[in-house]
Amino acid sequence: MDIVLYALTALLYGGLAVAGWRAHRHTAVEPALAGMPSTGFATAAPAPVARSRASGMSGVGRALLLIALLVHGVLLHTTIFPQNAMIFGFAFALSAMFWLGAGIYWIESFFFPLDGLRLLVLPLACIASLLPLLFGGVRVLSYSAAPMFKLHFLIANIAYGLFAIAALHAVLMLMLERRLQRMRGLSTRHDGHGWLASWLDTLPPLLTLEKLLFRLIAAGFVLLTLTLVSGIAFNEQLVDRALRLDHKTVFAFLSWLMFGALLTARRISGWRGRAALRWVLASFAALLLAYVGSRFVFEVLLHRAVV
Repeated sequence: MDIVLYALTALLYGGLAVAGWRAHRHTAVEPALAGMPSTGFATAAPAPVARSRASGMSGVGRALLLIALLVHGVLLHTTIFPQNAMIFGFAFALSAMFWLGAGIYWIESFFFPLDGLRLLVLPLACIASLLPLLFGGVRVLSYSAAPMFKLHFLIANIAYGLFAIAALHAVLMLMLERRLQRMRGLSTRHDGHGWLASWLDTLPPLLTLEKLLFRLIAAGFVLLTLTLVSGIAFNEQLVDRALRLDHKTVFAFLSWLMFGALLTARRISGWRGRAALRWVLASFAALLLAYVGSRFVFEVLLHRAVV
């Protein structure tokens, strides 16, 4: 049964990703044909012809993505929680992260034309959904039935999903900013007309992406805070000690401090631009090292089971 769910999940994500890329290639319009460059930035008004390709997902596409999310969710539940036990590892963590990320994109797509983000999220979700087949040597957790642990696990994975989508937003914004800088030094006839330029044209203005980015980070920060609090409470319940100073704890608190500093600087001084985006990516990297990275090292490189 599990192999059918794996195949169906990968087929749906992969099919939607391929269909999205093919539709993008067929509907891409040369900016020169529209009379002016379509940049996707708030500082430039896109041409009507070029803007038509940023219409977002179709109703059929949203329905198929919803089916993919439901199938992936059932797959995660049956493989992570088999018969009142719990099996987990870095591959399952990545699969759950991109499942939640794809779900967040699905919700966002009702309000913003984020075709560029879809073309990143769906291939990553397809690959991540298959990783547990390759890296299945994980430890069965004996305390998975504890309500506190289930709450901690749920909150943590939602936080990871929010930060994963925020990191992808930051990557897209850096690419848009680089293109804007390049256009400032070049005449419009030398502006790129390739697949990358037309792909970036599908995105909303930078100011819209920035607003979405910090909303995601703020929500993720609240959930990450709850994750740390619930983790401390559960650890105290389990081993009668609130904190265990290991690599996972250090990187988790480091990422929490980094995201908190970002939000504070944003609120006080309106911090933005490339430096802020790179800080987002560095904070997300610390979060990955806190759990996914450490589990990868122990499970795959050292062949040791970890909690």
